[in-house]
Amino acid sequence: MNPADVGPAAALEHVARRAPATRSLVYDGVVTTAADLHLRTGALAAALASGGVRAGDRVAYVGRNSPTLVTALLACSHLGAIFVPVNFRLAAQEVAGVLADCDPHTVIAEPAHRVTVERAASQLRVSRWLLIDSDPLALGEALDAALPAASELPDPLPWVALSAAVANGGPVPARVPCRADDVALLVYTSGSSGLPKGVVLTHGNLWWSGANVDLATDCRTGDVHLAVAPMFHIGGLNAFALRTLARAGTLVIRRGFDAARVLADLREHRITTLFGVPAMYAAMAREPGFADADLSGIRVALIAGAPVPKKIIETYAEHGLLVQPSWGMTETAPAATCLPLAEVRARPCSAGLPLPYTTLRLVDPRTGADVEGPGAPGEIWVSGPNVCSGYWRNPAATAEAFAEPGWLRTGDVARRDEDGYYTICGRIKDMINSGGENIFPTEVERALAEVPGVRDVAVIGVPDPVWGETVLAAVVCADGVEITLDLLRQHAAHRLARYKLPTQLVVLDALAHNGAGKVDKRALRALLGADVAECAARP
Repeated sequence: MNPADVGPAAALEHVARRAPATRSLVYDGVVTTAADLHLRTGALAAALASGGVRAGDRVAYVGRNSPTLVTALLACSHLGAIFVPVNFRLAAQEVAGVLADCDPHTVIAEPAHRVTVERAASQLRVSRWLLIDSDPLALGEALDAALPAASELPDPLPWVALSAAVANGGPVPARVPCRADDVALLVYTSGSSGLPKGVVLTHGNLWWSGANVDLATDCRTGDVHLAVAPMFHIGGLNAFALRTLARAGTLVIRRGFDAARVLADLREHRITTLFGVPAMYAAMAREPGFADADLSGIRVALIAGAPVPKKIIETYAEHGLLVQPSWGMTETAPAATCLPLAEVRARPCSAGLPLPYTTLRLVDPRTGADVEGPGAPGEIWVSGPNVCSGYWRNPAATAEAFAEPGWLRTGDVARRDEDGYYTICGRIKDMINSGGENIFPTEVERALAEVPGVRDVAVIGVPDPVWGETVLAAVVCADGVEITLDLLRQHAAHRLARYKLPTQLVVLDALAHNGAGKVDKRALRALLGADVAECAARP
C-alpha cells in the first residue's frame, strides 16, 4: 500500500472536488473559492515547473501575507518542491544569508522588496526571478516605498513578471505525492549567534501539528481564520492557516497587523479562530473600540510566541473571551503545549499540558538527568511527529539540538507542577546568575508586567562588582505614567524573591520586537552598551 499524500495541495484538491464553492480565501474584499484556488495552484505549479523547478528544489518567497504566498506554498507542495518563506523585514545582508543557505532554484518577490533582493543577489546561483505584478495591495506598497538614489541601486536582475510566467506555464504537471518524511518547508530562525538556521519541517510535521491542534482545541471543519500574524513565521503559517484550508475553512488574509482592523474583521467576517503573539493581543486591548468589540464568534484564540502577561488573559476573560496560552517553537511546527480552556482562569500564567501527540520532559542541563519533582526547573526536551528533523545543511547544529536521538533540546527552561502543567521560565542563554542564584528573566518580566502603567518590559543581566550579575529592567510606560525603580520593586516583592528584583531601571519609548513577537534582547543589549553585551556573552 502506498503511503498517504499528506501535502496541503492534496488536501486542497480534496476540498475543491468535494465542496468547490468553499470560500477558501478572502483578501481585500475578493473571495477565492476552493475550486479557483486549486486551479491557481496548478497554474503556478506549471509556471514553476516550466522554469525548471523539480521535487526537492527550494522556492524562496519574499513578501507579506497574501493569496500569492499561499498559492506559492501550495504549488510547491504540488511539485514536491520546498517552500522557503523569507522574513521580509530583514536587511539585504540578512536576506543574502538566508538565500545563500537554502540555495533556491527560484525566488518570488513582491515589488516593494525587489531592491532588497537585488542587493542580496550578487553571490547567488538562482535560476529564475519572479516578480509579483498582479496584487494591487503589493503594487501600492511598492509605490509608497522610499527608493534609494539611482546611484545606490544595484544592477537589476532578469525579473520575469509572475503573471506572464503563469500565462506561459503550459499544462499542469501531475501532482507529486508528498509523504510524511518529505521536506515541506525551510523556516529560518536565528540562534544565539544571530546566524540563520533553516528549520527542516516535513509534511508529516505539519500534518501532525494540525492533528494536535484539532484534538486540543475546539477547531472545526469550516472554521474562519484571520491570518494576520506574519506567514514567514511558522505560527502565522501553520498554527491554523494550513489546517483551515485542509478542512474546508476560510482564510481571511491581512497583509499585516492593525489592531483596529482586526477588531473590525472579527465582527465583519465572524472569525472563529485567531492566533497572535502577546503584543498583538495587548495592542487590540488598548484600542478605543475594544470595550464594544464583538468577540462572541471566536471559539479558539491562541496566544504564543513570547511570554504571556497575566493581565492580557484577565483582560480578555473580563470581555468574555478565554485566550489559551500555548508554548512551542519553529522546530515543533509550532505548538507543543496548550492550556485547556477550562483552566484559563485558574492558571493564566501556565503554558498548559503537552499536546496529544507530543511528549515533554525536563532535563537538568548540568547533569543530563531528568527533573522529576514538581516545581524544579529544567530544560524542555520534546519529542513527537510534529518535531523537525534538524537544520538545513547544518549537521553540527542538528547534532547539538538532538544530542539524544528522538529528543529535541529546546533551550527553554520550565517548571512542571504536581498536575503536569508547565510554566515557562525563559531561555537558558538568558539566565542571570546573581551571587550564585539563577534568575530566569521570563519570571521577572511576568511579575513586572502586572505593575500598573507598565506597557512593555524586558529583563536582562548586567555586570555587578559584588554579585557578578544583577537584574536590569527596561520598561515602556503607558501614556502619562511615571515608573520608578522603587515602585517596580515594591509591586513585585510579593511575587519574587528579593534577589530576583531589579536593581537597575531604564525607561524607553519602545522595545524592539522581532517578527515572532519576542523582545529583541540582542538589540536591547546593543542599545544599552558594550558592558551589557559582554555580560550576556559570558557562559
